[in-house]
Amino acid sequence: MLQGPYGSLDRDRPLIRLPFTSFAVGTVLLPLTGLIACLFLSIMYHFEDATFTHCRVSNYLPSISAAISRVPERYIWRCCIGLHSAPRYMVAVAYFSFYRARFPQRLPELLLSGLALLCSLSENTGLLLLTYVASTETYSVHKNGFIVFIGSSLLHMLITCRLWYVIKRNYGSPEEMTSYRWKVRLFLFNVSCCLAAAYFFRRHNKFCETGVYTLFALFEYLVVLSNMAFHMTAFWDFGSKEVIVATPPEDKRY
Repeated sequence: MLQGPYGSLDRDRPLIRLPFTSFAVGTVLLPLTGLIACLFLSIMYHFEDATFTHCRVSNYLPSISAAISRVPERYIWRCCIGLHSAPRYMVAVAYFSFYRARFPQRLPELLLSGLALLCSLSENTGLLLLTYVASTETYSVHKNGFIVFIGSSLLHMLITCRLWYVIKRNYGSPEEMTSYRWKVRLFLFNVSCCLAAAYFFRRHNKFCETGVYTLFALFEYLVVLSNMAFHMTAFWDFGSKEVIVATPPEDKRY
């Protein structure tokens, strides 16, 4: 159960009560909708600028950095990620509480749980950094934000898969087994797409071949989409839970 800091539900008066499945879907739909909107607007209205590269070779898809750096795409993306970030921080803490309850006396898993929390917070912070500092504004800051985001994301996925392997082996319900399998699949797919994107980015910078940067952009999309799908596995992890906003009880003492 995810709840505010005001005590037990028997004493609190709920203001908002939302199934976690709806909360998870809404949280993931924000960046997904923003990404699709930015790519569509970039291709339709800023195609030449968004697909321009220093090599001046033909390119058919904008990179995500190019797609979110122009107006109005920049503001659409910032709005979606800004709204998306607060729930992500909350879910990171909820997972840490979940792991602590599952591994109360297992020190290695507790340490990994803490590291997973730090990676999740770092991933979200990196995403905010690369979002609010566009590549056309301060490239080095945007680049470092992207590196923090990708590095933290991969490490977070790896640690999460390890923790869920232990859960599956010792305590796993059918939903948790499904969640574990999809986490592993999406992690491996994400790593493969990261390697492919890095390869095509390096090849583009070295040989300036037509269409290679387009392949980089395509695999970059798949990296981000698989990252979203990985976080969406919370749908199974907290499927029976609710997100509750409540007020403290009135003080009857005078």
